[in-house]
Amino acid sequence: MSRWRATKASRVFAALQRIGWAVKREAKGSHKVLAREGSPNFVWAFHDRDEIGPKMLARIAKRTGLTPEDL
Repeated sequence: MSRWRATKASRVFAALQRIGWAVKREAKGSHKVLAREGSPNFVWAFHDRDEIGPKMLARIAKRTGLTPEDL
């Protein structure tokens, strides 16, 4: 069983900001480019009300350093 539970995108985005990610620039629609010192940029492409499932959360965590405790 996954350590991750489905979560709203707005909650995940807020958690990313708490761990040091900041919006570098906003593109069209829901796309935002996030940046953090010492990490490659990360493209955020979710609307606030979107539900992000466990598999996608695991992928986001792998690239950003997010943990289930951060949520």
